[in-house]
Amino acid sequence: MKKRSILSLAFILALGVFLTACGQSNKQSSPASSHSSSTKKVSVVATDTIIGDIAKNVAKDHAKVHVIVPTGQDPHEYDPLPDDVSATAKADLIFYNGINLENAKNAWFTKMQNNIGEAAKKKSYAVSDGVDVIHLKGKKEKGKQDPHAWLNLENGIIYAKNIAKQLIRKDPKNKSDYQRNLKQYTQKLHKLDVEAKHKFNQIPANKKLIVTSEGCFKYFSKAYHIPSAYIWEINTEVEGSPDQISTLVQKLKKTKVPSLFVESSVNAKPMKTIAKDTGIPIHATLFTDSIAKKGQVGDSYYSMMKWNLNKIAEGLSK
Repeated sequence: MKKRSILSLAFILALGVFLTACGQSNKQSSPASSHSSSTKKVSVVATDTIIGDIAKNVAKDHAKVHVIVPTGQDPHEYDPLPDDVSATAKADLIFYNGINLENAKNAWFTKMQNNIGEAAKKKSYAVSDGVDVIHLKGKKEKGKQDPHAWLNLENGIIYAKNIAKQLIRKDPKNKSDYQRNLKQYTQKLHKLDVEAKHKFNQIPANKKLIVTSEGCFKYFSKAYHIPSAYIWEINTEVEGSPDQISTLVQKLKKTKVPSLFVESSVNAKPMKTIAKDTGIPIHATLFTDSIAKKGQVGDSYYSMMKWNLNKIAEGLSK
């Protein structure tokens, strides 16, 4: 995966504009501006579309949510735009995934926080707090965690609860609304989770193997008792090398798995090679790191998970 620098002229200019605006905001406000500030929405920044969608479901009309990484792009690596820097600097709350996704030592979000300053760090919250973290294969040390916790709906519920907690802390006058929204949303996610577990329990054990390009379904595997196999482990490593493909092909030839899957955020070519070499068809494209564009199937966290769960159950039942 390509490495790109966040330190650009655009970033510096955006930060300069923000600091100027801060200086102006320190001037005495008029009664009219004081009244509008008391009724304004909470300004929320989310690092990716999944977190942004969960935040919108919990906050609804009480917050304005700015999402940094656009739909369809990989949150592992990203170059923030000037608007992203400005929104983050001025936000009331900043929600990020954590678990070494965008907050690793040299990750884009960490660099952006450092450049904005301590104020950004103090209002930043990892929505994954409380998740039972899974590490990359054979690696238990810090910095080697698997960040894809949201692919287990139980963890998605944890994300929602963490977001609600901070919204209530920041905007206590609307506490009852946040609590009501949270309850309705998490009940919806819980119902989908229960339905999925029932479907997967009906699938024969010898067909239970989810095969994807990136090894991002570990949390999913743990939740639904379906082992996973993959070409490469995480999107920041080598992707689709001949050795990786050969290793997976040999493994699959010893199984009776009926279907393969490819993620919407990766190059499908390596998985197509796997399909050709094994004779196992690719059943569907799955969502992993991003929701779909508005108006398309999978354009929310709930709908992307519903699509994934239905398609995986369908493919493994063949």
